[in-house]
Amino acid sequence: MSPNTETIFSKIIRKEIPANIVYEDDLALAFTDVNPQAPVHILVIPKKPIVSLATAEPEDTALLGHLLLTVQKVAAAAGLENGYRVVMNTGADGGQTVYYLHIHILGRRPMSWPPG
Repeated sequence: MSPNTETIFSKIIRKEIPANIVYEDDLALAFTDVNPQAPVHILVIPKKPIVSLATAEPEDTALLGHLLLTVQKVAAAAGLENGYRVVMNTGADGGQTVYYLHIHILGRRPMSWPPG
């Protein structure tokens, strides 16, 4: 994916379409999912466009770590002290529907295993 490739997440980063943003820093953005699958469903995305975990490059290592620490901050701010699920769908068979790397935080309901 080149930086010029457009997705809904690119437009959210540029504030061209509305989103309920719950966290933002220089590298990441977090906002509530418009189709929540749990009482708390937040997406964390990098501001740098990456198609999926499968296409991340070695130079993205620090950014990927930052995203996970952002998940930790956002989950704490959302009051998910009893636990939460972190999901990153990769590719069509993995359930990815928006081809821009994003991490789902799901919480405030019991999660079952296997997830589906």
